[in-house]
Amino acid sequence: MQGMSERQYAAHVGLSRGAIQKAKTAERLVLYPDGSINAAASDARRAETTDPSKTRKPPAPKLKPVPEAAVAAVGDTLREQGLAVPAVGGGTTFLQAKTANEVLKAQERRIRLQKLKGELIERARALALVFRLAREERDAWVNWPARAAALMAAELSASCADVTGQQITVEPAAMQKVLEKHVRAHLDELAEVRPDFR
Repeated sequence: MQGMSERQYAAHVGLSRGAIQKAKTAERLVLYPDGSINAAASDARRAETTDPSKTRKPPAPKLKPVPEAAVAAVGDTLREQGLAVPAVGGGTTFLQAKTANEVLKAQERRIRLQKLKGELIERARALALVFRLAREERDAWVNWPARAAALMAAELSASCADVTGQQITVEPAAMQKVLEKHVRAHLDELAEVRPDFR
């Protein structure tokens, strides 16, 4: 056999054996006298007689560009774990990306487990709880002068005497006003404190 068989030529051009048989019948292939296919001449004839729009082109590799944020996240994750971080603009190796991916998966599982155990709560819920607690504390302080003023006035009246030896009485209403003034001033100072929830 001088040339290729139908099976060999089909493998050579990437077509089915049926397509090669059809091309043979349509006389689009060059054959040797023994019936085998002359590959070089057949390739040239097929190129001349084939419509370019109907030829199969190998698919282009579908590679998506990796966003810079993802590359930065890989670097951050590796840095947190004390591993080697890729140089800026130097690109990330497959091994570094895979390591970072495994670390992130482990961290995600740990967080999920902490949520299930009740050790971790959502930020919005924590903020709502802190806000409610702060409001209750503020209300308790605002109501405190009214409760404590009468007791303090009675105690001060009992223990205070002027230079002549006469008993001095302290009015509960006056005591309440003074206490409220100082409590509100203190609450205003506390209102300026802003917790950092980052």
